[in-house]
Amino acid sequence: MVTVAAAALAASTPQGEESDNPVIRGAVWVGSHFIGLFNEAGKQFTGLVTGILPTLIVLLTAMYALVTFVGEKRVTRAVEWSSRWWITRYTVMPVLAVLMLTNPMCYSFGRFLPEKYKPAFYDSAVSFVHPVTSFFPYANAGELFVWLGIASGVQKLGLSTVPLALYYLATGVVVIFIRGVVTERITLILIKRTGRTEIFRKFDEEFTTGNASSALTVTGGTR
Repeated sequence: MVTVAAAALAASTPQGEESDNPVIRGAVWVGSHFIGLFNEAGKQFTGLVTGILPTLIVLLTAMYALVTFVGEKRVTRAVEWSSRWWITRYTVMPVLAVLMLTNPMCYSFGRFLPEKYKPAFYDSAVSFVHPVTSFFPYANAGELFVWLGIASGVQKLGLSTVPLALYYLATGVVVIFIRGVVTERITLILIKRTGRTEIFRKFDEEFTTGNASSALTVTGGTR
């Protein structure tokens, strides 16, 4: 209430006339800065509505249309296929997961992996949610400020941000591959060092049995 009253006092004080009373001058200063904060927030909101929001909505709609056109089952099979080999497990799989499901739902694609590979997949996927915003801002709209902060310096120089976006995306793919491979090796070493090899062997058997049961169910359902 005090802040609102100060804002009203600031609005009612004619411009160019300053009171000699320090209390009133302090109230006017508080009121003007209080309103100024919301004015700047309004300008920022207007900039988002007329700038990045339409792009986000169009990109998200286009991606949903593409998934619908291709078919969710085919997309899921593509992700499951990419989980078989280590080179695609930490490149193609996290990229598809982030593009199709966005952050944070992309981590749910870890269900296609045995337990021993899940930490590495998470590390790989979570490391891609920032580079992906350079061309696909809808995939992690809540943290878009990271890319906008990087690109603002290039924009102020009057240069195109497209080369920077390409380098950012390509570097991201290389980094998630390295992180995935390293984290997988560390996980396997820790499993062996802590004597949990037998436990994870059972996890692998359950994973294989579960996949076989799912395949039989699908085969039976299509008859």
